[in-house]
Amino acid sequence: MESSSLLYNQLKAAEPFFLLAGPNVIESEDHILYMAKQLKNITSKLGLKFVFKSSFDKANRTSSKSFRGPGLAEGLKILEKVKTIYDVPIVTDVHESIQCEAVGRVADIIQIPAFLCRQTDLLVAAAKTGKVINIKKGQFCASSVMVNSAEKVRLAGNQNVMVCERGTMFGYNDLIVDPRNFERMREANCPVVADITHSLQQPAGKKLEGGGVASGGLRELIPCIARTAVAVGVDGIFMEVHNDPLSAPVDGPTQWPLRHLEELLEELVALGRVTKGKQQFKIDLTPFCD
Repeated sequence: MESSSLLYNQLKAAEPFFLLAGPNVIESEDHILYMAKQLKNITSKLGLKFVFKSSFDKANRTSSKSFRGPGLAEGLKILEKVKTIYDVPIVTDVHESIQCEAVGRVADIIQIPAFLCRQTDLLVAAAKTGKVINIKKGQFCASSVMVNSAEKVRLAGNQNVMVCERGTMFGYNDLIVDPRNFERMREANCPVVADITHSLQQPAGKKLEGGGVASGGLRELIPCIARTAVAVGVDGIFMEVHNDPLSAPVDGPTQWPLRHLEELLEELVALGRVTKGKQQFKIDLTPFCD
């Protein structure tokens, strides 16, 4: 718990923001190590606090035929290599309470998927690992729900919790990002993270040849959401990055191209250094007389 509290405090103190980033899913050991090296080099150059992200299993794919990843045991071995070789913290997600203990032995941050943000048993099991917990807001939830989700983690004995905005359903196949949520989620009394890539998914909005559907996305709008989040003053940015997004087996339409990562982050860092978004604007409603 002591090392988790240290990381948590480093994330809270990070300026202008911290970054959780990596490919959506573990495709191979070689690919993960390559991406970790590239991301660490870029974030070190820019002076950003960086946590490497990738998933060992995508349990909520649209189709049962879709690639899910290498699984728990093999995936954790690969993520542990990233920690050892590149000396970076790791964030990965869990989908079942039974996974939390094993994941907690490797990951520094355990992420709760948006679909599962209210699942009490999962939140408690994750909390009991003592790791930092990042809870994604459900696409179906009001921002106020995250106050209760964060409190479930704290009541289980873990104060190291963060909440993450990842968009809200707008009809059947689209998401919107309400910038007010970045402010309102501060009511959870913890760091607020903006997921700037998943929030541009179009769930089950892409028809496939031969029948069936997959999730599409609006990659070209990632900078728009990123700029908005940083201007408002979020504490952290979550984004999925790939060196070849068109060939990515999972969420290709919303992964940001590695070749453009440094350019985008440079802009966001510059924006973050001038915005006053993290400060509460004091509104004076007394009568104005010139």
